[in-house]
Amino acid sequence: MKHGKKYNEAAKLVDRATQYDPKEAISLVKKTATAKFDETVEVHIKTGCDGRHAEQQIRGAVVLPNGTGRVTRVLVFAKGDKLAEAEAAGADHVGGDELIPKIQNEGWLDFDVVVATPDMMGVVGRLGKVLGPKGLMPNPKAGTVTMDVTKAVNDIKAGKIEYRLDKTNIIHVPVGKASFTEEKLAENFDTLMDAIVKAKPSSLKGQYLRSIVLSTTMGPGVKVSTAKY
Repeated sequence: MKHGKKYNEAAKLVDRATQYDPKEAISLVKKTATAKFDETVEVHIKTGCDGRHAEQQIRGAVVLPNGTGRVTRVLVFAKGDKLAEAEAAGADHVGGDELIPKIQNEGWLDFDVVVATPDMMGVVGRLGKVLGPKGLMPNPKAGTVTMDVTKAVNDIKAGKIEYRLDKTNIIHVPVGKASFTEEKLAENFDTLMDAIVKAKPSSLKGQYLRSIVLSTTMGPGVKVSTAKY
């Protein structure tokens, strides 16, 4: 894969053979952010889990203390009093059955996270083929299937992110923007890693965290030492 001049210049700052201390890695990642927009800082964690086994699936959510730096659009499926509660909490879209054809037939997807009350999951289940592949299906483990829609919306707006294994047993999550201070990025990174470490499946034998890489949207990867985890 051919990279541009800016990427190649940024890549020279990083020693690919070195596993950096988290703080050093964050400092380096900020230096490699050379795009004209405010790049997202992402963490890629390769695990020793085998996601084909249900007991080794990792899925959960954590609220980053300094948010993600992006505005998250929330859709809430609810009925009755919960509709008004979701609106009052600041949800961007609220509704019920009437939203199904809009999403299924018109391809409407102007939202980043979907929250649903448990009594609406029968309705939302009909959208499985649309929302599932995009990682948008509400899930109790992620706190997006709940009667407490106020807390769910507030947490998401405050910087709640969901983490889960992909098909290659890697977790990909944002931890902020390149414009964040090193301290804010470090706080977010530490909060995420605490949650990931606690999520270690009890049935897992062998090494849990194989590698941790920090990168910006357009920048090179910086390896983080897994020693402290």
